[in-house]
Amino acid sequence: MNRITCSLLLLFIVSGSFAQKTYMHCGLLIDGKSDDVQTQVTLIIEGNKIKAIEKGFSKPGKDDNLIDLSKKTVMPGLIDMHVHLEVEPSKDNQLRGFTQNPADIAFKSTVFAKQTLLAGFTTVRDLGGSGVNISLRNAINQQTVIGPRILTAGKSIATTGGHADPTNGYRKNLMGDPGPNEGVINGPDDARKAVRQRYKDGSDLIKITATGGVLSIAKDGSGPQFTDEELNAIIETAHDYGMHTAAHAHGTEGMKRAVLAGITTIEHGTKMTEEIMDLMIQKGTYYVPTITAGRFVGDQAKVPGYYHPLVVPKALEIGPQIQTTFGKAYKRGVNIAFGTDAGVFPHGENGKEFGYMVEAGMPPMAAIKSATAVNASILKMSAQIGTLEVGKLADIIATDENPLKNIRTMEKVSFVMKDGVVYKL
Repeated sequence: MNRITCSLLLLFIVSGSFAQKTYMHCGLLIDGKSDDVQTQVTLIIEGNKIKAIEKGFSKPGKDDNLIDLSKKTVMPGLIDMHVHLEVEPSKDNQLRGFTQNPADIAFKSTVFAKQTLLAGFTTVRDLGGSGVNISLRNAINQQTVIGPRILTAGKSIATTGGHADPTNGYRKNLMGDPGPNEGVINGPDDARKAVRQRYKDGSDLIKITATGGVLSIAKDGSGPQFTDEELNAIIETAHDYGMHTAAHAHGTEGMKRAVLAGITTIEHGTKMTEEIMDLMIQKGTYYVPTITAGRFVGDQAKVPGYYHPLVVPKALEIGPQIQTTFGKAYKRGVNIAFGTDAGVFPHGENGKEFGYMVEAGMPPMAAIKSATAVNASILKMSAQIGTLEVGKLADIIATDENPLKNIRTMEKVSFVMKDGVVYKL
């Protein structure tokens, strides 16, 4: 019987191989299904899957490994439904668009991916970048670099001048006229072509910017930016190609149009009204609040020169509202999916979202489930991840404290296993 040491961890990461079985002694266990916390449980892992779950601390065989988490709280690997792994906040973000090559973005993205995994997020949904995020996903799948399992939208879809138009704020002779290939559409035909291009590029899902946004170099932060016909064309085509859809939305009209068109998730939802909440409940639409990003941009907007002058008033108005909106939506019964918008704030700080959700009235267990079983269901991956059950992938994390008593412990995950490989102990 061998106790895992740091030196052996490196061997596991490099080789991807284990002895016959790994026995994991869990002091407390949150399985992602039940509201009950189990005590003194053993997870038995073989290869990359959970082979058995036994009550009490089972004794490993002489050739098996033991991971002692008997003083920790163990739970499923976390799922963040809204990250941007290509970027991180800085004063010179706009300038970087003119100075960074795709290779520069790619190398930095590997750092952000590793930080995210070590924070306990074993699966993420990347909601828009340059397309480097597709290559990052592939590199992680091929075990070339370390990071979470990624489902990516590739390049977000916008309208001309909309929140994800990549040429916003450019000098006129540099703006050009980006089209569906670049994710910019005008009309239903463009909309269908843009979705098909994302599919061709290798995207897993479709992300649209249904309203104006905070950080784009544009005056409006909340007006609607797609017609009903464009939204219907995008969502219908996405469904034809087996992809779900996500909509960035701050303002009410654009949000309402997206929900009526059948969007899967609403991101941010800042100015969500009770009418829209009820419509989302009726349609089964999920709300991804991203409170951490709202708090961050609201604070940074008070720092002189941190954001472009067009961004500052939007950040001051919209950022502080998201947590309050979330609290109202949760209490009304809107389906909640955990997501942070990491990349707008520093990667690796995703766990702060749990504290903000609990502050706004969501019980700690419900917040944890929103980042595990709920998100796995939206991604149609419940058979593989989201709960600790026999036959599922060994995506497992642990915290030093019981998060039901101190939710802030979710900000300091102390153990991470993804797909049966230990990355943090």
